[in-house]
Amino acid sequence: MGTDAPLTGLDELAVRGIECWGHHGVFDFEKREGQTFVVDLVLGLDTRPAAASDDLHDTVDYGSLVAAVKAAVERDPVDLIESLVQRIADVCLLDVRVQWARITVHKPDAPIDATFADVALTITREREVTRD
Repeated sequence: MGTDAPLTGLDELAVRGIECWGHHGVFDFEKREGQTFVVDLVLGLDTRPAAASDDLHDTVDYGSLVAAVKAAVERDPVDLIESLVQRIADVCLLDVRVQWARITVHKPDAPIDATFADVALTITREREVTRD
């Protein structure tokens, strides 16, 4: 991709504020007790086929996607939020119609000894282009 901006010419499907319970973090108590993670998804895809057919099979089923994202957050603890966000991006890119995914994971209860509003990491990943 080369820049932080996603590919142009695609529509954007967004699902924001997906609350999940996970056991991620570098501290033992984070893995033991767990905490809330909030996920925002923005996907780049062409929605014209679905608009023309009015058929769910011609687009990304965001209900199924949210279930898969929640499952990805709620399984296998990892230490770093970077690993978790990449895992979620990989799930989003499983659907070949998704050309890019911008994922933000918020960790509002991160163990920081200060008053803060949020800790969040946003990444953008593009579908790999295969060459023959």
